[in-house]
Amino acid sequence: MLKQSLQQKLLQKLSPQQIQLMKLLQVPTLELEARIKQELEANPALEEGAEKEEVLDEFDGQEQETSEALEDFDFDEYLDDETPDYQLSVRNHGADVEDRDIPLGSGATFRELLVDQLGLLNTTLESRALAEHLIGHLDDDGYLRRDLDSIVNDLAFTQGIDVPREALDEALVVVQSLDPAGVGARDLQECLKLQVERKQADKTFDDPRQQALALAATLLEEHYDSFIKKHYDKLQAVLDITEDALREALEELTSLNPKPGNSGSESSRIVHHVIPDFLLSVDGEDVVLQLNGRNAPELRVSRTYREMMDTYAQGGKQDKATREALTFVKQKVDAAKWFVDAIAQRQQTLTKTMQAIVEHQRAYFLSGDEVDLKPMILKDIADRIGMDISTVSRVANSKYAQTPYGTLSLKSFFSEGISTDSGEEVSSREVKKILQDAIADEDKRKPLSDEKLGVLLNAKGYNIARRTVAKYREQLGIPVARLRKEL
Repeated sequence: MLKQSLQQKLLQKLSPQQIQLMKLLQVPTLELEARIKQELEANPALEEGAEKEEVLDEFDGQEQETSEALEDFDFDEYLDDETPDYQLSVRNHGADVEDRDIPLGSGATFRELLVDQLGLLNTTLESRALAEHLIGHLDDDGYLRRDLDSIVNDLAFTQGIDVPREALDEALVVVQSLDPAGVGARDLQECLKLQVERKQADKTFDDPRQQALALAATLLEEHYDSFIKKHYDKLQAVLDITEDALREALEELTSLNPKPGNSGSESSRIVHHVIPDFLLSVDGEDVVLQLNGRNAPELRVSRTYREMMDTYAQGGKQDKATREALTFVKQKVDAAKWFVDAIAQRQQTLTKTMQAIVEHQRAYFLSGDEVDLKPMILKDIADRIGMDISTVSRVANSKYAQTPYGTLSLKSFFSEGISTDSGEEVSSREVKKILQDAIADEDKRKPLSDEKLGVLLNAKGYNIARRTVAKYREQLGIPVARLRKEL
């Protein structure tokens, strides 16, 4: 049965200014500048720069004339102007006028470079067309991940072209002959073999490195599993070679490029510049914190728009056009006020949060040693500044601090705590630093296993299990002991 009733509910809703502040809090300095520029372009009531000082008395007469001119100005005609844009623009530049626009440079892609090389080879049109088709199947690393039989089926079903498998094999040989060496390989083993064969062809027969290259080719062809698992003792026994000979062959293999497709992409790689949001300096026993000036732009509400709104509001009885103009001006002025207040509140929140982080990690900022980092989570800072955890998370997101020890991410100052034998809480970053130092100083012939690393840390008073050692090792990007073995 349907019925109507009146109910009262208490709901929590975010105001537009609160939503705007949350969005501004999580953006770094560079994105904030773009956001401010976007707002300046969209809102004519928002201006950049400090408020101009009052005009001197000697210019009072000119100011009075200007105000009278403004009174005589018909805003309705200005707002209702329907003149097309093309009648307000002019192109009076001659054909010989120099174009000063800066062109955007773009280099050839990896696949385009390979196709260009095909034109220099003495191949048939059919073989070249198939080679171009295979180049289109290469991934960014230069590998052909798709099976040749599947490519034959694709050509038959999608394009109606019946290509023998042997013709595709010949086209693949053509692709694998291109530079850089190793392109067109179907797996890592084939990629390394192609590079070793290219090196052998480039060296003379009596070159002293030919012996090492021949041994490297044997390792890839006949003992690849033992090579990747670093069973060096087994390889020496099976091949009956000395340790020096095996070391020379391994040096040749480790100098090869496992991703030939990326060899020419350095120039086109996107470089991400980091602009610090905070500037930290150490003055004796004091840590001085400054907010990057680019985070504190001088924004204000346009005086012209404020006066315009007052003029419309005091105009007495208003027609429809005037009311619409007043509504437009009021919306722009209110939006400008909200944005200015949001930027100011962002500055205050950023400074307050970072100051709490500095106070909590004071010992670290004075010494720069990661061992002095204390355990710190978002809740610790949120409780200290009296704000929500989500606010602290937004502040720490994509923010960087310039310190005497480098430009560091704010997230790097947060870490979980681990108890020692004495009951003291230490940061996991401290344990990772000790773990990293222990692995750096180990005997590479007999690397320390995770279990032995756990015993070593327990001996130093850190209660840590083997699985935790493995987790920290993986977070540091360090491989297992078997893969760290060296001759």
